[in-house]
Amino acid sequence: MSSRGLALAPPAKNVVVYRNGDPFFPGRKVVVNQRRFLTFEAFLNEVTKSIHAPLAVRNLYTPRHGHRVAELGDLHDGCHYVAAGFEKFKKLNYLNHGRKELRGTRNSEDLQVSTSGWLFFPIFHSCRNTGSSHALGCFYCSVFRNGDLLSPPFPLPLSKSTPLQWDALLATLTEKANLRSGAVNKLCRLDGTQVSGGEELVNGDYYVAVGNEEYKKLPYCELLVPQDSACRTLWYVD
Repeated sequence: MSSRGLALAPPAKNVVVYRNGDPFFPGRKVVVNQRRFLTFEAFLNEVTKSIHAPLAVRNLYTPRHGHRVAELGDLHDGCHYVAAGFEKFKKLNYLNHGRKELRGTRNSEDLQVSTSGWLFFPIFHSCRNTGSSHALGCFYCSVFRNGDLLSPPFPLPLSKSTPLQWDALLATLTEKANLRSGAVNKLCRLDGTQVSGGEELVNGDYYVAVGNEEYKKLPYCELLVPQDSACRTLWYVD
């Protein structure tokens, strides 16, 4: 081989892009391939089409602080960004767009609906009565997908007053998580320990849905949950 060697193209990066000022847009995954996009402008044109932006995207910002991204090399694999035209960055809770609807509107059958398009079917009928979920003994956990740092956690509604069918719960998790590896075979805490029964689930806690593969210890909360959440501190606890 020549002493110069071969110029290797930078590896592709996967990012999630939101629409500036749209609190209900769930984000779109976009692949940053520098062999395909020779310029940052070419990448922005692709983002415009991917997120169906009403106007051409001309700027990318970090979702929490609105720092402007100036070139392809500034994009990081697995990170989130906000796409805008020439308007100013609008500070919203982009990374947690779905969870704020948990206490939101209800339809005529008392099923919780989010404007982001998620329909939360309570697993047990006792959660469907009117009144506060706390008074009824209902609660919610949040579940990450194993090894996925691009998708926010999804809510898991449960009831303390009805016996938990663990197989039924795993089936529900399989449907909601839609793991690449297939069915959800186990539920783990953020430290990787496996949950063996419904009585171990804690209201408001975060868990990870895992298939046949091993649990992947990653900074799920650090990257996918807002800074002011207590969940973010759990990643640093051994």
